[in-house]
Amino acid sequence: MSLIVQKFGGTSVKDAERIQNVARIVTDTYKAGNDVVVVVSAQGDTTDDLIEKANEINPDASKRERDMLLAAGEQISIALLAMAIEKMGCPVVSLLGWQAGFLTDSNHSAARIKRIDTGRLTKELDKKKIVVVAGFQGLNRFDDVSTLGRGGSDTSAVAIAAAMHAKCCQIYTDVDGVYTADPRKVPGAKKLEEITYDEMLELATLGAQVLHNRSVEMAKKYNVDLEVLSSLERVPGTKVKEAVKVEQMLIKGVAKDNDVARISIIGVPDEPGIAFKIFSQLAGEKINVDIILQSVGRNNTKDIAFTVPQSQVKQAVEALKTNPTVMHASSITHDETVSKVSIVGAGMETHPGVAAKMFEALFDANINIQMISTSEIKISVLIAQEDADRAVSAVHSKFFG
Repeated sequence: MSLIVQKFGGTSVKDAERIQNVARIVTDTYKAGNDVVVVVSAQGDTTDDLIEKANEINPDASKRERDMLLAAGEQISIALLAMAIEKMGCPVVSLLGWQAGFLTDSNHSAARIKRIDTGRLTKELDKKKIVVVAGFQGLNRFDDVSTLGRGGSDTSAVAIAAAMHAKCCQIYTDVDGVYTADPRKVPGAKKLEEITYDEMLELATLGAQVLHNRSVEMAKKYNVDLEVLSSLERVPGTKVKEAVKVEQMLIKGVAKDNDVARISIIGVPDEPGIAFKIFSQLAGEKINVDIILQSVGRNNTKDIAFTVPQSQVKQAVEALKTNPTVMHASSITHDETVSKVSIVGAGMETHPGVAAKMFEALFDANINIQMISTSEIKISVLIAQEDADRAVSAVHSKFFG
C-alpha cells in the first residue's frame, strides 16, 4: 500500500460542485488501495475576502491577528471536503495545521516549517482514514497560529510527502500541467510531460503560478516526486523530477512577473565598497534584490539600478535615503510600471545563440530592453509592463513556433 499526498487549490474547492468533484478524485485514489493525505487551500477568493475584512477593521492589525483570521479559510475547506467524502461512504478526518503536527518559526504571515510531528497523521492513517489537512498554516513555539504566506498549501503538501516518505505528491490545479507559457494567454503554449526541479524552480520564481517556489525547493531537497494535474479533467499531468529525457526541448518555458519595480541610484561615488554599502543595508532590511545593473564609471561617479518586489519599493527607497553613501548621489528614482520576462531551460547553457534569439524576438516586436540578467538555465529581461504580454507571445513564438 502506497501513501499518496494530494493538494487541491482554492479554485478546485471554490463551490459545492467542485468540492464533490475533489471528493471523487480522493475517494477513487483511496479505493485503489492507497493511503491518502489531502491538503486543501481556502475556497476561491476567501483569503482575499478575509484580508479585505481585516483592512475594514484595522489596516494596521498585527501579523499575529491576521494569521489567526486567515487560517480560518482552510478550516472551512477541510470540513466541507471531509463532509463530502463522508457522504461517499469513506472514513475521513479533517485536521488543522497544528493538529497535523506542523511546527513553524514565529515569522507571522511568512512562516517557515521547522518540523512536522507525524504522530497524529500516522495514527489516523493506521485507522484506514483519509486525512484532510488544512494547508498554509501551523503553530509556532508560543502556540500561536502562523501562516506560510502565499502558495503555502503547496509547501504544506510537499512537507508532508517528505516527512512521511510518500510515493508521490500530486498538485491539482485548474490547468492540466506545466506549460511552456500561460495557456490562458498564449494560445500556442505546449504542455510538458516532464520538467526538472531546477527548471520548475526558476519558472515558479520568475512568475509562473502553477507551483510555489518554496514547494519546489523542498521537493528537490527531499527528492519528492511531484506531479501537476488538473482537478477538472482526468488527463496525465506534468512530472517534476531530478532528471528528464536526454532529447528534450532546449527551452522549457517563458514566464512573466509583474510584481517587480526598478530602483535607480544616479551618480554614486565610483569607488570600492559602494555596492557593498548599498546592498548590505537592503539585506539588513530583508529586502529581496533581483536584477542588478551597474554602469561604467564616469566623472568619478556611476549609476546603480536594481529590481525589488513592488511591495518593498517604499521600504527600500526610505532605507536608501538614510544611507550615507547614497546621500551623495544625484537622485534616487523608482519605476513600478515594469515587468520581468524570462526564458528557462537546462539545455541553454550548452547551446550558443539562445540569448540572441530571445533579443531578436523582442526587437522584431519593437520592445525595448531595460535590464538583462542571466544564469546557466535562465535569461531575464526587464521591459515596460505594457509590453509584457506581447513580449511573452513574441518570445514563445520564436522558440516554439
